[in-house]
Amino acid sequence: MIMEDNNLAEDKMEEECGIFGVYSKEVRDDIMGLGYYGLFALQHRGQESAGLTVSNMGVLETIKGMGLVSEVFTDKDLTENKGNALIGHVRYSTTGSSSLMNAQPLGGYFMLGQFAIAHNGNLVNTATLRRQLESESAVFQTTTDTELILNLLSRYSRNGIKSMIVNTMKTIKGSFALVMLIGDKLIGVRDPNGIRPLCLGKINGGTYVLASETCALDTVDAKFIRDIEPGEIVIIDSDGVDSIKYEKNSSKAPCSFEYIYFARPDTKIDGIDVYSVRHQTGKYLYRQNPIEADVVIGVPDSGIPAAIGYSEESKIPYGIGLVKNKYIGRTFISPSQELREKSVKVKLNAIKKVVEGKRVVVIDDSLVRGTTSKKLVKMLREAGAKEVHFRSASPVVKNECYFGIDIATKKELIGSKMSLEEIREKIDADSLDYLTLENLKLTLGGTNFCMGCFTGNYPITDMENKSLEDEDADL
Repeated sequence: MIMEDNNLAEDKMEEECGIFGVYSKEVRDDIMGLGYYGLFALQHRGQESAGLTVSNMGVLETIKGMGLVSEVFTDKDLTENKGNALIGHVRYSTTGSSSLMNAQPLGGYFMLGQFAIAHNGNLVNTATLRRQLESESAVFQTTTDTELILNLLSRYSRNGIKSMIVNTMKTIKGSFALVMLIGDKLIGVRDPNGIRPLCLGKINGGTYVLASETCALDTVDAKFIRDIEPGEIVIIDSDGVDSIKYEKNSSKAPCSFEYIYFARPDTKIDGIDVYSVRHQTGKYLYRQNPIEADVVIGVPDSGIPAAIGYSEESKIPYGIGLVKNKYIGRTFISPSQELREKSVKVKLNAIKKVVEGKRVVVIDDSLVRGTTSKKLVKMLREAGAKEVHFRSASPVVKNECYFGIDIATKKELIGSKMSLEEIREKIDADSLDYLTLENLKLTLGGTNFCMGCFTGNYPITDMENKSLEDEDADL
């Protein structure tokens, strides 16, 4: 998803981050190229900054900057930096401001040598840990919760790598998928609930790969081996892959919105095919509230699989009724009210031929604030749609997320303060329906998922009493 200003992205959640790692026994000339293409495959998870840290047998070098992967790295970066291990990161800031100092990987020196870390997720005991570390004279150079992990690793380093990582992971709380370089070792960690995804693959010749999504493995021709288990640490070095289960009593609860919206449709997470989930949500949307219509359209890109499923189940023809402008860049500034009213058309525009004079079912992955949905309905009516029936391929979002997704505060969520009929009137649709929570569980094949944004029940209960509006949450 392109990161627009609020006028273009008001009705969407933002992605978290994407992480990538490579380990080879031998120095590879193309290791930066593998990192580049791995991050390119994860670009949808963050567009603010990108970075790669390469280890040449224990000597680390980091290149990072603000912008997209293609903007940060030069041909020289990719061809002149050789090594045997690497980690990479694409960032969307959920804690900490959007600035170069917060770009990852982060790194430094400690008694075990050079190290670097990249993090996808969000800690929920950040304020407590920061105050504790500051009281022990720790110095911070960024405003990210990732730097807290760095400080803890250094604090526990005297007892060796395994003990250091285990003690750190038992201290932090929240969602985290981590890749680290300690010397020439590649390390991956997944939080005890598996909220954020992380998987392991292998390239012919013995090179191991860690990635947020399987689509990144596909991009570098790595064969999927398995998902990293919740509460697991993997240490990859010349001896192979060593697995440590640091939290044996964890309760698995992957983020349900990875399947609904965030992950690429060609990804599998914990054995579940993302495209299939989205396709099934469309089928359930029709079954739970059948209507008569002339055409089904999806909001690009993540609403399209659900729209296809809805069309197949209802036998209503599917049409490409909305076109997405893929070249609007990272930002779009609307300097006047008149331009702000037109801003949604910079990203999406209706195909009049498809919708004119027709009863249209439009399906989006979610309906969070209602602002963009209202503009979409208006756009379709202006293009000649006779009726507009809006469908959300996720349940009603009623609560903020504390685990690395920028949903907004509860007071901004239209589903937390309005009834279904009130929301329908607000967006001016002829009818409105959300996927039920029960049907979401059916599409996912179970209940062991984090659905806190829908239910208010989170897999971690001992969180600090904080709000996403709390400044401390951004430290």
